[in-house]
Amino acid sequence: MYEITVELDFDAAHSLRGYQGKCEALHGHRFKVAVTVKGSKLNEIGLAYDFTLLKKHLGAILSKYDHTNLNDVPPFTKINPSSENIAAAVYRELKKKLAKAPVMLGYVEVWESPQSRVIYRPD
Repeated sequence: MYEITVELDFDAAHSLRGYQGKCEALHGHRFKVAVTVKGSKLNEIGLAYDFTLLKKHLGAILSKYDHTNLNDVPPFTKINPSSENIAAAVYRELKKKLAKAPVMLGYVEVWESPQSRVIYRPD
């Protein structure tokens, strides 16, 4: 099995509704997002999946979040823009984009700081 991973980042503000701490106030992060796909076969030129294409798909998703207040961007108008919810939202959108790809989506990682990371991998 091959695992292919790409990373991109975006800058955004958010506030965590109901947090009852300083993260309830509007603040910003440079979020780093990594996605990993898995494939067991290589194509005719020896690739399981093209890094460039995977990065393009991820970039299209993250461009909606870049330089925004995430609380104003669906689905975060209804759910908190926590790193956990960001990872799940990216996973759902990317899964649609990869529906006909020769790989399956493995997991999504979101860092809101160099020391704080979430991994979303559905059961």
